Amino acid sequence: MRSTHVLTAIMAAVLATHARAQPNFVLILSDDQSWVGSSVLMDARHPGSRSDYLRTPSLERLARRGMTFSQGYAPAPFCCPTRRSLQVGQTPARHIYQRDQATWPLAYRDQLNIPAVLKRADPRYRLAHFGKWDHRFDTPTPEDVGYDISDGYTGNGTGGGRGSGGPAAREDPKLIDHITGRACSFLKEQAASGAPFYLQVSHYAVHLDIFYREHSLRKVLSWGPGKKHYFPPFAAMTRDMDAAVGQLLDCIDSQGLAESTYVIFLSDNGGRATLPGAGEPPVPRNRPLRGAKGSMYEGGIRVPFVVAGPAVAPGSVSDTPVTGLDILPTLADLAGYPDDLPASVDGGSLRHVLQGRDSVERRRDFLVFHQAVARKAQSALRLGKWKLVKTWTDDRIELFDLDRDVGESHDLAPTEKDLAGTLEESLTTFLAGVGAETRRTED
Repeated sequence: MRSTHVLTAIMAAVLATHARAQPNFVLILSDDQSWVGSSVLMDARHPGSRSDYLRTPSLERLARRGMTFSQGYAPAPFCCPTRRSLQVGQTPARHIYQRDQATWPLAYRDQLNIPAVLKRADPRYRLAHFGKWDHRFDTPTPEDVGYDISDGYTGNGTGGGRGSGGPAAREDPKLIDHITGRACSFLKEQAASGAPFYLQVSHYAVHLDIFYREHSLRKVLSWGPGKKHYFPPFAAMTRDMDAAVGQLLDCIDSQGLAESTYVIFLSDNGGRATLPGAGEPPVPRNRPLRGAKGSMYEGGIRVPFVVAGPAVAPGSVSDTPVTGLDILPTLADLAGYPDDLPASVDGGSLRHVLQGRDSVERRRDFLVFHQAVARKAQSALRLGKWKLVKTWTDDRIELFDLDRDVGESHDLAPTEKDLAGTLEESLTTFLAGVGAETRRTED
């Protein structure tokens, strides 16, 4: 009998140790936040890669704790395709922008996703999603795809976003208190249980409409305006979201989770070109980047991207191009997913980059961005320093050297014809292979 009790105790200790050894993950997703939409210097080579007006001390705090990616990308230049892609590690060319779009929602639900990966790695993982889900089309809820707890199906309207703009204040603007409160309660429960977790906090800010706290507006009115950023209501909304990030970091720290938790921050797409009521900016809002939300130029897809966590050097910077598609493979790697990821996963693990190396192992050595059907048919391919942009309606390609021309102002396709042709062939071959549509269907 004594030996049975001893064996039971040993087994319990082993299981407890395994649970504690598993990393936790917190993904914070902002909405429509520009690469230059914070006070974090995203790239030391470009002083304009932080805002000349907006102040985000909590994001600066996160950057000091971890690694800032100067070339971080969202999977798409729009909300919904990015949010679906994050869950499955696939470019939207494989699902939303298919030639046979009528069949893809059901196929999407069958893909390996974050909940399946983590629960296969360790059934003790508990997953929560709070805030904007916005999957549209067949409207699966977080629970439908494997989350244990969530706010249910939510979209822009849930957080007060109609897209029409206009400064306004309201109680709990952008539901920041609600999102942060639920997230902190979840963290406390998980800290008490000792089981590993994944928490996704998807803010409605800084998407339109503009809602903010009155005291935040009073605060930002004392700041001197910049040239590209100067609109107090938007700065107040940004300040509110940043404060919520700080509260979440405080909760992680107070629950003793900092040493075992990876915190990942990125935006779902680039920033808007204009803001209702703000007038025409004297310089583009996303400068030094070209373009904005909806565009395949850098302003539409390059976003703030920061990761902190175990073995990530504080205050480090990586110039390696990374994407939100890399999140699922990274979680699989760090959590010990025991199987090979399917060939349809387009991202790669960031483990080695987070440990100070400079490469991500993906099945292809290039990144692809694509949209069509209900969007302007446009694609981009990133390989090393080179960026190819293809606009399908007029069969036009552009080639840029991002090391020398982050603003994409000098098209090198006419002089680098062989390289442009090779990259275009890689792009079109990939899109054909996944069955992507390459036209806007109402054209």
